[in-house]
Amino acid sequence: MLNDRLSPADSDDTPSEFVSPDFILKDPENGLPEWCVSVGQVAYPDAVAAMEARVEAILKGEARELIWLIEHPPLYTAGVSAKREDLLEPDRFEVFDSARGGQFTYHGPGQRVIYVMLDLNRRTKDIRAFIKALEGWIIGTLWQFNVEGHIRDGRVGVWVERRDKSATPVPSEHLRGAPAAPEQRYQEDKIAAIGIKLRRWVSFHGISLNVEPDLSHFNGIVPCGISEHGVTSLIDLGLPVTMDEVDYALRQEFIARFGPVDNGSVL
Repeated sequence: MLNDRLSPADSDDTPSEFVSPDFILKDPENGLPEWCVSVGQVAYPDAVAAMEARVEAILKGEARELIWLIEHPPLYTAGVSAKREDLLEPDRFEVFDSARGGQFTYHGPGQRVIYVMLDLNRRTKDIRAFIKALEGWIIGTLWQFNVEGHIRDGRVGVWVERRDKSATPVPSEHLRGAPAAPEQRYQEDKIAAIGIKLRRWVSFHGISLNVEPDLSHFNGIVPCGISEHGVTSLIDLGLPVTMDEVDYALRQEFIARFGPVDNGSVL
């Protein structure tokens, strides 16, 4: 299933949405980030406790950076900007307050959650560029499966145009008095959410990429506070990919953008 064509980041005519400052380690001799994949579902409080401990250890110079790939049992999290009215079904799943940025989101089986603990003191201290680099990482990963992801102003995360669904005609400007053909506007669904927190320039929390979650579970919230757009997944887009295939693509695209990694032990 993996695409052997160039990813957008490797192309000579790279779109501007993929351009970002360099986030490669400036001092790799002091240790590469660890890449860890947990087997089974990890409880949300346990994951948060592990992240908190790891970030403190990174700040003290006692641990390396970490990219941690996990799955959670079904749950909702409320970021620091969450509005309580966006929790439509408060009794459906357990709800956790989160220190990350953003609003309500869902985590559950079939969704790859990627917790990103990187020390921007050793990379580039630019939070907006870092978010764009993370978005570019996911866009490049999707491209490996022939899915074109997009970033949109005012909407953090990665979106896909649903060209498999009907388009809405949008009247265009008339050119020299002759009516132009109406533009086509496609429905856009979110396939990946991003919510990051920094502590003295060390990141934690991260990204959720929908591989094969139960999309009906998103109905209990207004995802990320955006009601006019839907959510999708790789399986929903008609791609029978496995989590292992997604993990492989994530790792290759991470290395291309952030540099090499070491295999870490399962947390």
